[in-house]
Amino acid sequence: MFGLIAMGIAGAAGVFGHIKSRSFVGTKLRYTKLVDKPLIGLWAGVGATVLAAPLVAVLPIVGAGTAIALGAGVGTGVSLGAHDAKERPMVGP
Repeated sequence: MFGLIAMGIAGAAGVFGHIKSRSFVGTKLRYTKLVDKPLIGLWAGVGATVLAAPLVAVLPIVGAGTAIALGAGVGTGVSLGAHDAKERPMVGP
């Protein structure tokens, strides 16, 4: 029973991390040179996993899989958001 709940929480965390990071990178960071870095998605995913690890270590239901799912969601979101930012024309504010 708890395994199914933990998988649902991990999946929701991954999807939420992906959607929010893709939106943020695609809209807010498109004017920076940060989106030109090829490994920015990997570094963001690793950073999100490392930052989420202490939080999921103290929570009773979720575990390391949730931190990994969140990191994977953020990493793919940042990578695709950077690709979206490259595709859009840079128009002034």
